[in-house]
This record gives sequence, C-alpha cells and structure tokens, in this order.
Amino acid sequence: MNDDARTNIGTPAPTPAGSGSAELRDQVERTRDELGRTVEALAAKADIKAQAKERAALVTEQIREKTGHAARLVKDKTPDPLLEKAAQAAEQMEETAAKAARYATDQTPDPLLEKAGQAAAARANRTPLLVVGAAVVVFLLVRRGRGHRR
Repeated sequence: MNDDARTNIGTPAPTPAGSGSAELRDQVERTRDELGRTVEALAAKADIKAQAKERAALVTEQIREKTGHAARLVKDKTPDPLLEKAAQAAEQMEETAAKAARYATDQTPDPLLEKAGQAAAARANRTPLLVVGAAVVVFLLVRRGRGHRR
C-alpha cells in the first residue's frame, strides 16, 4: 500500500468496490509465496545435517571421479607387457591361496573344523541367538522372582 491510500489517522482509505479487493488478494498471495520461499530458504540454511550429507555426497563423488581418472592414467601409462605380468601374478596368487586353503583344510583335525563351522554359524545367526538368550534370562529372572514371593 502506498501513503496516498491512507487517511491521516493511519487506516486504509476506502477504495472503489471490486478493484481494490482483487488487488489486495493478489498482493496477499504474492506476500505469502515470498514468505514461504524465505522460510524454506532459512530452514535449508539451518539444517546442518542435510548440508553435511550433501557435502559428503559431493566430496565422495569427486573422490570417485579422481580415483577413476588416476586409475585410467596408470593403466594408460603402464606398458602392456607389465599389465600382462601383473594379471598373471594375480592369477598365480589366487591359485596359491586356494591351494593353501585346501592344504589347511586337509591338515586341520575334524573336531577343530566342526568347531570352526559352529562358530561361523553362530556368528551368522548372532541376532537370533542373542534374542533367545535374552528371553531365557528374562524367563529365569521371572521364575526366580516368583520363587521369592512364596
């Protein structure tokens, strides 16, 4: 509103019917939109966690790009015979590791292998085992508490 539309006591001057109310509604709607955008911008600036996540994602992507670029440079600059030898060495290492694993399995006593298998199974089923263990402890505590009441 401009100063011309006001009377000397600070209240809006009467406007012709129709034109002022539509204009006023438009102005209120524009003000609401501006206020909404301002609030959203302030909320985004205040959301430190979201900013940190966004920054971390950006840095991670930059690292991926630079790592990929560096890997391509190394591969491009490495002579082909050296790449072939590296591939052969990696294959030999895999074969040697597999042989060592077979040898270790063959030389390990069966009871020890069974215990290792049980430990691996327990590790794989840790959560259900913890839940069952907790349930047993609660059951025993409840049962013990009832025994003291008698």
